[in-house]
Amino acid sequence: MTGLATLYADLRHLGLIQKGVEPTAQPLAGGVSSDIWKVELAAGPIVFKRALAKLKVAQDWQAPVDRSRFEIRWLRAVAQVLPEAVPQLIAADEDRGIFAIAYLDPQKYVLWKQQLLTGYVQPATAAEVGRRLAIIHQATASDPAMPGLFPSDSIFHEIRLAPYLEAAASRHPDLSQALRQLVAVTAGTKRALVHGDVSPKNILVGPSGPVFLDAECAWFGDPAFDLAFCLNHLLLKCLVRPAEKGLLLDSFLALAGHYLDGVKWELPSALEVRAAHLLPGLMLARIDGKSPVEYITENGARRSVRRVASQFLAAPPAALGLIVEEWGGELR
Repeated sequence: MTGLATLYADLRHLGLIQKGVEPTAQPLAGGVSSDIWKVELAAGPIVFKRALAKLKVAQDWQAPVDRSRFEIRWLRAVAQVLPEAVPQLIAADEDRGIFAIAYLDPQKYVLWKQQLLTGYVQPATAAEVGRRLAIIHQATASDPAMPGLFPSDSIFHEIRLAPYLEAAASRHPDLSQALRQLVAVTAGTKRALVHGDVSPKNILVGPSGPVFLDAECAWFGDPAFDLAFCLNHLLLKCLVRPAEKGLLLDSFLALAGHYLDGVKWELPSALEVRAAHLLPGLMLARIDGKSPVEYITENGARRSVRRVASQFLAAPPAALGLIVEEWGGELR
């Protein structure tokens, strides 16, 4: 079947269209791991999503399509806790790995990554991202059903720990032990429901605040991963928006501070230590892993990331603020 024929078959399976109905549909750009379509239904537009087995990146990166099951469950879980922070789930089939969500008008919902890369940096947005992330982690940490709903350890390893930290370890033998220790600690820490890809490219800034998208890596594990993963992007964007580096570092501190204020399920200091240890590994992974950020192209910028990341992997910091201080000095 062609792409559209497959799409219409899936929409009929979900009960969203009748036989013979072929609504207007257009593929949406931005994701590397799924086919995503905007579909114009009679009741209004929706977004349809289907996971891909081979991701759309330069290196060979296979990923289990069963991850859609856990993205669907993440959307349902968060809708119970903080419905304004996720798009509405309209229809889903976990076994087929397909689902439809509400379409959020880009005139009202702006991609956070787009804002940051064009120099529109508001620390208040970062603060609210941190606050909402902590609410989700707090609610799911106390829910005894969560571990059983998200037995996705192997998927998280395949699409996060292996292509990021383990791939970087292969490129840097001198740092391999430190990076593999991060993998072991992260994989072995079970505290809350983790999104796994909390990145500005997966956050829309809407009228009621940030909305989280694309929870394909959803996993019951270490919430410090979500915190470090998002903070990493604020550091890296300083390299392409040097005029806004002060606001970006302020955003880093605002996100971390508001997040840690919401940590009640464990000692905030313990979580911060894990995030601070993990962050330099993720910095290096976005330069030398399987999915490097596309906006850092200059060798000098890459050397800066490698220098700071290597320093902290060799001597892990006890607090996130220490990384901000060193990174600010590197940028100067």
